[in-house]
Amino acid sequence: MIPLQDTIPSRSLPLVNWMLIALNVLIFLMMLSFGPFAERIVFLLGVVPLRLLAYPDLAQAFTLITSMFLHGGWAHLFSNMLALYIFGDNVEDRMGSWRYLAFYLICGIVAALTHVLFNPTSRIPTIGASGAISGVLGAYLVLFPRARVITLLPWFFLPWFVEVPAVTYVGIWVASQLLNGMLAIVTGAQAFGGVAWWAHIGGFFAGFVLVFLFASRRPVRRTYPDEYFPW
Repeated sequence: MIPLQDTIPSRSLPLVNWMLIALNVLIFLMMLSFGPFAERIVFLLGVVPLRLLAYPDLAQAFTLITSMFLHGGWAHLFSNMLALYIFGDNVEDRMGSWRYLAFYLICGIVAALTHVLFNPTSRIPTIGASGAISGVLGAYLVLFPRARVITLLPWFFLPWFVEVPAVTYVGIWVASQLLNGMLAIVTGAQAFGGVAWWAHIGGFFAGFVLVFLFASRRPVRRTYPDEYFPW
């Protein structure tokens, strides 16, 4: 299922969410311009579990943040930014911009550390915003359990647009991450299928728990017909 839109309009401009999307895209385009040197940059700024555990200094700790702004290809970038665009604005709306930024970064760090925990001997650099965005999904599930997600479901080569409850969408996503994470353990693969499944799981549960600390308790105002403006 490919998410296209949710049914919860945001009450404020998601400036930090847009900033995160723009920053990820800009860094990806910069990486493309580096050509063959991009691999070296990924190795230096990505999270390498064995290196982080062997040399737990400030430089390696910094990769817990830099890694979440690097992507391995157009599909990797697009899927992450699409999910962030759909779900992030609502979470920022409920947290406020600065708390949302702190929440996003903390979820990304927890996700990376979870990957390190399950893959302590890996020499493969881990990159991507998926762990932080998984935290956003966890928060979204808590804050908007009654929301619905319009998804694209390819079926017999025909596009089907289906509106599913957010609980169902996120539940299927979490189940798939857990299944693949367990397969990675059983098979001994450090990142089964090239995906850091346990980073996703760690980020999701971090968001699911931390949302109670970061979400605003202010009364929910009536939403506008337009997504961001009352006129």
